[in-house]
Amino acid sequence: MKNNIVIFKQIKFYNYSFANILLKLKKGGYLVAPAASALADILVNKPYYNALLKSNIAIFDSGFFCILLRIFKGVTIRKFSGYLFLKNFFNEDSIKKNKILTIDPSLIDARLNKNFLKSKNFLYVKNYVAPEYHKKLKNIADAKLIELIKSYKPKYIILNIGGGVQELLAFYIMQRVSKSVVIICTGAAISFITKRQAPINDVVDYMYLGWLWRLLYNPRENFLRFFKSIKLIKLFI
Repeated sequence: MKNNIVIFKQIKFYNYSFANILLKLKKGGYLVAPAASALADILVNKPYYNALLKSNIAIFDSGFFCILLRIFKGVTIRKFSGYLFLKNFFNEDSIKKNKILTIDPSLIDARLNKNFLKSKNFLYVKNYVAPEYHKKLKNIADAKLIELIKSYKPKYIILNIGGGVQELLAFYIMQRVSKSVVIICTGAAISFITKRQAPINDVVDYMYLGWLWRLLYNPRENFLRFFKSIKLIKLFI
């Protein structure tokens, strides 16, 4: 069975092409690409779950999630990862004259990402280095960021910080700025493209092997993510 929209635990996932996702997003709102390890915790992490529920579009970033949908629900879905979404986004000429704001985990990432976007002919790029939001997840607040967004007025905000945090930040931002802004929560995906993290490519992504590349590239950091992903099976059972 094929579905254009799949509702999982009340979260609306879109099995759309990039063109149709972008068309819907241009109206404003935020896109999420939840990893399997994050989805596995939605019933215990209420703020994160709420942020996913309030999102305008969720995409099928996790190959493991797609496999479980096929096994347990009989739903055939092709993964459309955050990596693939960004690759398409960066090659979309129609948006390159819009203002872009990236929210990055470090100054090094900010410089690298800005240089990359400039190399892709984006004309207006500004970066913001995120504070340590993970220390105040229950009450994310960043008045400095909101002030920057209101003065700079970006059309697109790309959140390149960790999953489980970026979604809460997107929800926070959308409550305080123009509803026409588009927020893209794809976390480390940009780092795969710039090679700042595991050098994932189209073949690796297509074969659902991104998790393995990340595990091999940085086993200490990613082993726990892999282990947590297994718990997603419980939500289907």
